[in-house]
Amino acid sequence: MNKLIKLLSVTVVVFFLLSACNSEDESMTENPFYSPSTLPLEAPDFDAISIEHYRPAFEDGMEQHLAEIDSIATNSEAPTFENTIVEMERSGQLLGRVSSVFYNLTSAHTNDELQAIQSEMAPKLAAHSDNIYLNGDLFERVQTLYENRDELDINASELKLLEDTYRDFVRAGALLTDDEQQRMREINERMSTLTTRFDENLLKMTNDRVVLVDDVEELDGLSDDRIAAAKEAANARGHEDQYLLSITNTTRVPILASLNNRDLRERVWKASAYRGIGEDGGVDNRPFILELVELRAERASLLGYPNFASFRHDPQTAQNPENVLDMLTDLIPNVITNTEREAEKITQMMHEDGVEGEVQPWDWEYYAEKVRQAEYDIDESQVRPYFELNRVLEDGVFFTMNKLFGITFEERFDLPVYHEDVRTFNVLDEEGGQIGLFYADYFTRDSKSGGAWMNSFVSQSELLNQKPVVVNVLNIPPPAEGEPALISFDNVTTLFHEMGHAVHGLFSDVYYPSQSGTSVPRDFVEFPSTFEEDWAIQPEVLKNYAVHYETGEQIPSELLDKVIAARNFNQGFDTQEYLGATMVDLEWHLLDSTEIPDDVVEFEDQSLAKYNLDMAAIPPRYKSPYFSHIFAGGYAANYYAYMWSEILAADAFAFMQENGGLTRENGDRYRDYILSRGGSSDAMELYEAYRNGEPDVTHLLRRRGLTAGN
Repeated sequence: MNKLIKLLSVTVVVFFLLSACNSEDESMTENPFYSPSTLPLEAPDFDAISIEHYRPAFEDGMEQHLAEIDSIATNSEAPTFENTIVEMERSGQLLGRVSSVFYNLTSAHTNDELQAIQSEMAPKLAAHSDNIYLNGDLFERVQTLYENRDELDINASELKLLEDTYRDFVRAGALLTDDEQQRMREINERMSTLTTRFDENLLKMTNDRVVLVDDVEELDGLSDDRIAAAKEAANARGHEDQYLLSITNTTRVPILASLNNRDLRERVWKASAYRGIGEDGGVDNRPFILELVELRAERASLLGYPNFASFRHDPQTAQNPENVLDMLTDLIPNVITNTEREAEKITQMMHEDGVEGEVQPWDWEYYAEKVRQAEYDIDESQVRPYFELNRVLEDGVFFTMNKLFGITFEERFDLPVYHEDVRTFNVLDEEGGQIGLFYADYFTRDSKSGGAWMNSFVSQSELLNQKPVVVNVLNIPPPAEGEPALISFDNVTTLFHEMGHAVHGLFSDVYYPSQSGTSVPRDFVEFPSTFEEDWAIQPEVLKNYAVHYETGEQIPSELLDKVIAARNFNQGFDTQEYLGATMVDLEWHLLDSTEIPDDVVEFEDQSLAKYNLDMAAIPPRYKSPYFSHIFAGGYAANYYAYMWSEILAADAFAFMQENGGLTRENGDRYRDYILSRGGSSDAMELYEAYRNGEPDVTHLLRRRGLTAGN
């Protein structure tokens, strides 16, 4: 998932970057956040940053930011675009610097001290955001400019910035009465606390709900390197002579496809699916969910919306819940037809294996893999030796970026990092000029949240004379010591996906920081990332990186053809588990404050049944108690964005294939129209200009193998 968006949703200050502190105070000069980093491109100096630096940087950053805002709001001169909007864009740099580093670490490499600071700062940052958006004098200046926008001498991107700024003030409650604004402040402060608690609980669940295995015989089906890694993971937790299987952030656990022991598969699946509901005295996120949903509904009502989904969809490309529901419900019949067909094959394979009864969720992945092997004569253990992490990165991902955009990645070893696993790269254009810096943090660890995301340590901006510094974070199981990192094809796809987010940030070419990079509508931000996924299976790209880690031999053509042919396998399941989570998200946020249920699990079950998505063997990708996207991240009522964005991605990829495929000409057009523009223009207008028309949804159906006859 894109965690930059999570950071942006925590507080407006990431959009409004503050000018550097020039105080002579000794504590300020010793704190690395108080002035821009002297490292290349202002990269964070992790060698100099310590825990004790965060709290004062946050406190002083908020204080200075408000002083800047007050200066703008009380300016005796008549409001102009320059003395109001541009000055707001200049403000907040200290707070922006500490926020960009801090919120990456609380996700990628956290600890008890960081979590304590996060809990302390969450309500303060929410109040800080309100102090800006509910500043009456400041809003009056913005409103004056907005109402007279046709008379201003500003360009198109500046007009959009003004309109977006005005909209953000109104959506924050600037037009509410004093009493309503006070209630809005209370709601925002409480919601920030709840989302932080929910997020902290997710990490506890991941660390607590592991499965320990005593007998190695139970791990039958796993490769030797996976068993060795499970042994090392158990030893690291103090469980000698045992084997540790960790759960993933989704309901589905990939290791289920390999475990021959059905009882162990059931244990692993239940450890994943039943987390967050207080089972066996564990973490219970259900009270947070119910309170958050009620507060969101009340907030939307204060702003004049019938529900939170309507409030959230208003600024998106989808515009309203009706459009979202139309798109999703149109897909469901085709998806169910495919899953029923898949279920028949899986049930037959189970019965042939001597397992009677209906397929259970811990059976699906296991027998789906057997069906895949039978239909495509392909075995994951045959494929993984051709997907060595570094080879995939350099000869797959970087190779594709070079072919499309002419850029190269040059690893460097002189920059400090926040964990020894993190790697850094110069990103260079074809003349050798530096575009930005790229950080890669790929291996899972106890201090890291689940999932995958991209963050920006520094966002590109001509106004602030800044080039981008971005990071990709994944959760690839680390290999046993001394062994190569052989990864699944899902991990391969995720590497390409997150690089799509990275180049969206790296190629940003805008003037104002709040329009930089991925600062686009939520249902557009996943388009560039999903678009890059399809290059992973293009023969020209696959042949370049799919090389045996021991022999150096290229993947055999026959096996390569099978990998490509198997791409659409199990897509009914994949799509239905996604749609299940999406419809649960929408149902939670279509409620008004009088409709909040008492039982989280019952409401989720009813929501799935409403759309005929209540097939027991295919649970939603995320159940509510660990649905971080909507209860801790920025995707509340917007989880549909992945599918909406995939429509654009599939259409754009088809358009590129029709015009020559992997060429610089295609890459340059895509970069110029989409990746470089950030939020400086209307997202769909950019897409339609790039595509010379509207997107065609049939490309999505073909991409997922959901068209008739498949």
